[in-house]
Formats: sequence, C-alpha cells, structure tokens
Amino acid sequence: MSSHRTLPRRTVLAAGVAAAAASALPAFGQAAWPSRPIRLVVPFPAGGATDIFARAVSNRLGAVLGTTIVVDNKPGAGGSIGSDIVAKAPADGYTLLLATSSTHSIGPSFAGNKLPYDAVADFTPVSHVGNAPSILVVPTGAPGRNLREWIDHARRNPGKLNYGSSGNGTVVHLTAEYFKSAAGVFMVHIPYRGTALAMPDLISGKLDAIFDSLPSALPHIKEGRVKALAMTSLKRSPLLPELPAISETLPGWESVTWFGLYGPRGLPAELTARLATAVGTALQDADVKDRLSRLGIEPVGGTPQQFAAMATADRAKWKKIIDERKLTAE
Repeated sequence: MSSHRTLPRRTVLAAGVAAAAASALPAFGQAAWPSRPIRLVVPFPAGGATDIFARAVSNRLGAVLGTTIVVDNKPGAGGSIGSDIVAKAPADGYTLLLATSSTHSIGPSFAGNKLPYDAVADFTPVSHVGNAPSILVVPTGAPGRNLREWIDHARRNPGKLNYGSSGNGTVVHLTAEYFKSAAGVFMVHIPYRGTALAMPDLISGKLDAIFDSLPSALPHIKEGRVKALAMTSLKRSPLLPELPAISETLPGWESVTWFGLYGPRGLPAELTARLATAVGTALQDADVKDRLSRLGIEPVGGTPQQFAAMATADRAKWKKIIDERKLTAE
C-alpha cells in the first residue's frame, strides 16, 4: 500500500505560494525589489474604515518586505478614482490598491461599463486581507430604544428619513438598500465621498442613519456622539457584546465588508506570490492582530487564488441584490 496521501487543497495552495515566493528571490531579490517605497492607494478618505485598516497593517507589511509603504488616499466616485489610478499604474510592485467590496464586488454590477476600469481584467489579485462588519448608527436623539422600534418609526414615516453613504454603488449604499428591502422601509439616499465625511451630519442630526463600518464608527459610539442600533454581521461582536445583530430582528440578514490587496494587471506571478506571503506574515504579527481585533476587523490572508474566488462569489451576491432592487448608477 502506498504511504502517499492527498493534502488538503488549502495546504497545497499555501505551499504553492511559498514555493513561488522562494523562486521569486533571484528575479525580485531585496536588491531589485523593493528598492524604494511602495505606494498603497486607499480609494476612500482618511479616517474611514479602509484608511484605518491600511494604516493598521502597512507598517508591519513594509517591515516584512524591507521597505516603507506610503498610504495614499485618493477618494471619490465610490472608490473608482483611486482604483483606476492603480489599474493604470505600471505592474512593477510599487503601486498597490487596498480594495473593498465597494470597488470590486458591487461597482462592477452597479456601474457596469461606466466604471473606468474592469474589476477583473485590469487587476492582479494578491490577498484577501480582512473582513469588517458595519453598524447601523443613528443620532443620539433618534426615536426608538432598539432596532425594532426604530424600524417601526421608519415605517410610519416613509420617505421622511434619509441615510448617508460613502458614495453611489458602495457597500455602505448597497447595505442600506438591502436593509430597506428586508425591513420594508423607505429612506432617501444622500451620498458622500466617504462615511468619515458623512459622520458630522449624522452627529448633528442632518442625517437619520448610516451603515458605518465598525472601525470608523466605534470611537463615535464609545464617546456617545451617535447611537448604535445593530451589527450587520450574523453574530454579535466581542467588542460590543450588548449590541444585537440585525439578524436577530431580520433572520438571515448579513452584510460584511471585505478588504483585499490588488496590483495592476500583469503583476508578475513571482512578485504576487511574494506579496501574498508577506501579507500573511504581517497579519500574524501579535501587535497587528491585537490592533485589528480592537478595531473589530477579522484578518484573513490566503493565496491569490482564494482571494479571486471569494471576490467572484461576493460579486454574484451583490449583483442579485442590485438586480432585485433595480439599482443603477444614474
């Protein structure tokens, strides 16, 4: 009987990435790449979830690669401006994108050919970096002691309430539309260039609601500037165990933002593998894990192939919601 056994697919893929990274050293050794700082484009404003995540990981990732990673915020158009900058950059490993569900899952179905880039063809997937739930936050003086009472209030006032988002076609916008459909409420959409820019209007009462990410909403919640109603994950967060999940009121409802690292199209496979390995190493750092945990972000990591498969499945989920809600970029 043979002593050989079949390894799990995840193990085989991880081994493949490690082998590819090792084989990359002659072509992309420390003397050749990286020999200067790497630009990490964040397609949303400073202070938002994507920016917070980028800054939590970039220092350690740079240390692993032996260089400096410079976070460059390029917000606007639901994340498409910053994404397009990377799509058109040289595939040399010095310009990378921290993408999200907004830019690479929702955008392709929502905006279609209006996007200046092709979310699949114009990028090289590197690694699924992490996931973060969002929180439905409202002004401190909003009616209702809990989500059910707030939904009842919204149902009694169709069209009188509004909600902010990080732009048309972003995960914040689509999460709200998904919620409206499930809860049977109608609210007016007011897009911003990022939730960090919408938060002051929520605090002042000009906005009635935002589905903000846990990392960017948490400081405002803890300081009592806004009222949290519910989490968008299926289960409660250890950071806010007293805050119910929306699924406790609307069974099965869930919306989680993913973050992922992309390079431009044509990024060499050896360099891509080395970056993916470096991301995994950075995410295992104790300080990074602790910082992400305190932000409510789940680190993921993994191979380029696993990341590409996850993004494909997520695009299918949001396309179904976009089609059902008849949402367009108009």
